[in-house]
Amino acid sequence: MFNLNQNLKNKNFLIYGFGKSGKATFKYLKKKNKVSIYDDNKKVKKVNISVDEINQTTFDYIVLSPGIDINKCKLKNYLKENRSKVITDLDIFHLNNPNNLKITITGTNGKSTTSKLLFEILKDQKKNVILCGNIGTPILSNRKINPTTILVIEASSYQIDYSQHFKTDYAFILNIKPDHLERHKSIQKYAHAKFKLILNQNKNSYALIDNNKFLNKEIKKYKVNSKIVKINFKNKISQLISNNYFDNLNNLENLSFILSFSKIYKLNKFKLFKTINKFQGLKYRQQIIYKNKFVTVINDSKSTSFSSSVNLLKSYKNIHWIVGGLAKKGDKFELPRKYYKNIKCYTFGRNIKFFNTILKKKVLTKSFKKLENILNEISNEIKLNRHLHSYVLFSPSAASFDKFKNFEDRGKYFNYLIKKQKFIKKINARY
Repeated sequence: MFNLNQNLKNKNFLIYGFGKSGKATFKYLKKKNKVSIYDDNKKVKKVNISVDEINQTTFDYIVLSPGIDINKCKLKNYLKENRSKVITDLDIFHLNNPNNLKITITGTNGKSTTSKLLFEILKDQKKNVILCGNIGTPILSNRKINPTTILVIEASSYQIDYSQHFKTDYAFILNIKPDHLERHKSIQKYAHAKFKLILNQNKNSYALIDNNKFLNKEIKKYKVNSKIVKINFKNKISQLISNNYFDNLNNLENLSFILSFSKIYKLNKFKLFKTINKFQGLKYRQQIIYKNKFVTVINDSKSTSFSSSVNLLKSYKNIHWIVGGLAKKGDKFELPRKYYKNIKCYTFGRNIKFFNTILKKKVLTKSFKKLENILNEISNEIKLNRHLHSYVLFSPSAASFDKFKNFEDRGKYFNYLIKKQKFIKKINARY
């Protein structure tokens, strides 16, 4: 179970950041190594070393949590002096399991959904496959690894940026949109952080990438050993796909990566489309929670930036778009003018002024203090226009922390309101 590479035995480790991945790393390493734990959060009980002690200790490796900004944390000076020792849980896993097939998925939007779909497809093709990484299960928490095990790994730009030894057989970079710029400083540096996934590949590896200017610039600048497959998305869907989940551009774009991979990996076509057609997606990610002849209600609470909502806004007509929360610094609304007429926008949350300033000259916008009031307004408008099929799109384009713990908490609350306020019953009721 603990088949550690010799370079990772009897070493002195510092784990910096004791969240999910930190805890899994500690359990993985503790039997064969000396492991110290530090976290900026003073409430973390497992911390067993002080800043002064860290500065006086020589560590072999520093396992850094992806959520820690190396330029702003309490140990920033120490980390800069010891940058060569910084690794991640991805590095540890790869060094101990170099021959397992790894498929790593990153990108700005759609990572989790694409990872989950690929996992389901491989499982239905009778492959020994595990889903892990940023999707919620730390890679080092998996103990039942044998030589045939395939890893489908969701990876963030932070994880890839801090990793030094991790190699993946297949790399997916789904898309590059402005995100995490407060940390990466520019979109090109953000693209480069993700592109590191490809720079570590060998000549037998494949990189499936979105054909965009940021990644193309990286290709021109650096020598790449792997086989590059550029995904040129076209808004066409196979007649073999009957799943309504793939009616929008976001999900279609991500599906195009899966279909390209399936040809390279030579998956069984019949089983492939069977899995695609039964796929229900992940909660609160472009999730259709209700549909009838009058209305389709979509819960996309995972949306935390304009870029994650834009393709949905291109996919439908007669849209009632609910927006609000903590806006991302420098976020821009880049939707072609021809789509404006399809949208009515309802804003809420802490940054109402920000959203109104950006949106008011583009789409019809109304502001509300509470989500409950927005749903009342929308239900009345739909009743007046029941000859048109309406789309209620809860795609906030902002972080949730002004009112909620996370996007899941926000998504649950939206579903609760739909049920509590008898939203669907109001729309269906006759005058």
